[in-house]
Amino acid sequence: MSSNIVSLPLPLIGTTKKTPLPQFPSAISSSHPSAAARPRHSLSPRVHIPPHIYKHPAAVLLELCTSAQELNQILPLVIKHGLCGEHLFQTKLVSLFCSYGRLNEAARVFERIEHKVDAFYHTMLKGYVNHSSLDAAFPFFCRMRHDCVAPVVYNFAYLLKLCGDNSDLRRGKEIHGQLVVSGLSWNLFAMTGVVNLYGKCREIDDAYRMFERMPERDLVSWNTIVSGYAQNGVARVALELVSKMFEEGHRPDSITIVSTLPAAADVGSLRIGKAIHGYSIRAGFEGLVNVSTALVDMYSKCKDVRTARMIFDGMNRRSVVSWNSMIDGYVESGDPEEALVIFQGMMDEGVQPTNVTVMQALHACADSSNLELGKFLHRLVDALKLGADVSVMNSLISMYSKCKRADLASDLFAKLKNKTLVSWNAMILGYAQNGCVNQALNSFCQMQLQNIKPDSFTMVSVIPALAELSIPRQAKWIHGLVIRRFLDKNVFVITALVDMYAKCGAIHTARRLFDTMNARHVITWNSMIDGYGVHGHGRAAVELFMDMQKGDIKPNHITFLCVLSACSHSGLVDEGMQFFNSMKKDYSLEPAMDHYGAAVDLLGRAGRLHDAWDFIKKMPVEPEISVYGAMLGACKIHKSVDYAEKAAEKLFELNPEEGGYHVLLANIYASASMWKKLAEVRGMMQKKGLQKTPGCSLVELRNEIHSFYSGSTEHPQSRKIYAFLEKLVGKIKAAGYVPEINSIHDVEDHVKEQLLNTHSEKLAIAFGLLNTTQGTTIHIRKNLRVCGDCHSATKYISLVTEREIIVRDMHRFHHFKNGLCSCGEYW
Repeated sequence: MSSNIVSLPLPLIGTTKKTPLPQFPSAISSSHPSAAARPRHSLSPRVHIPPHIYKHPAAVLLELCTSAQELNQILPLVIKHGLCGEHLFQTKLVSLFCSYGRLNEAARVFERIEHKVDAFYHTMLKGYVNHSSLDAAFPFFCRMRHDCVAPVVYNFAYLLKLCGDNSDLRRGKEIHGQLVVSGLSWNLFAMTGVVNLYGKCREIDDAYRMFERMPERDLVSWNTIVSGYAQNGVARVALELVSKMFEEGHRPDSITIVSTLPAAADVGSLRIGKAIHGYSIRAGFEGLVNVSTALVDMYSKCKDVRTARMIFDGMNRRSVVSWNSMIDGYVESGDPEEALVIFQGMMDEGVQPTNVTVMQALHACADSSNLELGKFLHRLVDALKLGADVSVMNSLISMYSKCKRADLASDLFAKLKNKTLVSWNAMILGYAQNGCVNQALNSFCQMQLQNIKPDSFTMVSVIPALAELSIPRQAKWIHGLVIRRFLDKNVFVITALVDMYAKCGAIHTARRLFDTMNARHVITWNSMIDGYGVHGHGRAAVELFMDMQKGDIKPNHITFLCVLSACSHSGLVDEGMQFFNSMKKDYSLEPAMDHYGAAVDLLGRAGRLHDAWDFIKKMPVEPEISVYGAMLGACKIHKSVDYAEKAAEKLFELNPEEGGYHVLLANIYASASMWKKLAEVRGMMQKKGLQKTPGCSLVELRNEIHSFYSGSTEHPQSRKIYAFLEKLVGKIKAAGYVPEINSIHDVEDHVKEQLLNTHSEKLAIAFGLLNTTQGTTIHIRKNLRVCGDCHSATKYISLVTEREIIVRDMHRFHHFKNGLCSCGEYW
């Protein structure tokens, strides 16, 4: 027999003329366009089949056929013996072609049958439902009505399920209507299909109305409505319905368990989840893979990953969904490393990952910054041919972004076809996370030019990028866009706006926006408290924190870090230490290393260096860089060489390649006129190839960002700026400004002054004054801490020019006005 036949040849139909398949109508009310030219099928409940046809070898082979390949081998025998027109063979061929999804061949046989019995139609419809699309199955159902084929309950069940799976409510309602017209609205099987349809189309209220009207309900119908509520996010109702099941005498089966466990997870009730688990054990369901998988998922989402792992490890058999649930459990619990261990175990056991597996593993790589494994997963995506899956590619973009490779993320994004809103959001957020502010804003603008409307996630991604630029005019523009997009009620978007206004120097605008919010998240409180802190309004930050403590939202680790920092910037030492001690005592929050660093900074800034060093020595954990860094910074403020050397020694042990700490120690030696020690530090830096981070100040003018580096002459207005600055320095000297030249040595005093006058913030301020009108506030963004000389000079500049100057350095804001600074000389 030939084995290379892959499609049914036309001669099998008994003619050499190719007949095109009919075009079916697209709605129940339509009729077939060629109906007038085609006679309706004649109903024949029984067809006589000669005995020799039953006994023919080809008939026996068709009866025993179990695969498409075997069918290909049998077809030549059918054709050779001229059996294509026999009713038995037509029936078997239509059935087998439909079973194997070869609907074109099935249709060719079907169309040439002169006397079609209803069973042919039912078989064809089932084939379309199982192996084609709703767009193919629905018109064929319409044709059945036109050909006067009486539908059976299974026709409706097939179509209702297909409509539900495709969320096609319109056509689903048409099928429901025909079901009622056909007198099957009393049928339990059919009406369960109706309930399922409305549940999957997110019309759960209609689903329940249909459920209530059923004259009788079996376990399947109960499972359907329970699952419907669970899948539509109405978990509590789903759980209540399970109780009603018991009242009506139905005992939940494994399907019920698999439906209700996600509901327990959604409401976060470990107690209910454990009760369901206990029932599963008593009913003997725990050994079922789907039940065990659902238990793993439930315990993971209820924050009991240890129990989830015990169930997972005890499973005799695991599906890929079981592995996915365990990986996701570790990812969501903040343990990406263990998630990757599970993923590796899955690969070792030869279980082929799905797109869901890959996305979860990429999430774990992103959270653990595991770039190498992320690249392996990228290769795996190519091997599994998942490159066309937009969701997988979005996960890759996010992974590369979080692993600090925005360049690789950008390359993927550029090549991605059929970009979705999620794709744009991932790329915008990726740029923002990597400090690529301009690229983030450009992508946001390109997205809008392509008529892709931003959602709340887009805004929460792009607003922090604008906040980094610290430009009030841009802040107002994005706020207006939020309002026009009707996103101004979203708590996370408004929280981002509060944070943005605070970082743009508009702390009072941030507070007004905060006060208008009907609902607040813990992040909202944190943003406002931190905003007050960086502006030096420590007392206001403390008062707000106390207001928060009176409400329902409890402070978290970040809240305490914000309030400690606020106290530090305002010298509220006693209040700050009280809050530090309150963390563990009142809220059971274990201080992290950043909290210890903030406490050291709090004590050190206030000049209590001995207390700060004593605090470090008594820490219950080994101090890290942030702690000793805070100590060294305090030593710089208070010119303490002894403690500075102790802190620096520890810092150089922990991170000998960080040049910033060497520079800080060098500055401390310079302030103390310890030139020999200064030379030693500089020699050490030169030997290690360490360099000082150059000071850079940014100022925005008419949609352009102008950058200034210390001593730079590259700006087009450089000559004009330096000339203006020379005159300005003369004016502020006359007003009382005295340059702080003690930190510079080995040059003459007039050279020292010239070096001070080329600092980046002075250049940026001069440019701003030159290019704006009187009364305009100058906004400066600096990458380093403001130096003492620039701080003093800016106070006098604000006095003689009668301008407000706002400087945001790497730690805080300084609002200069009328010769005074908002920091009160405490920074």
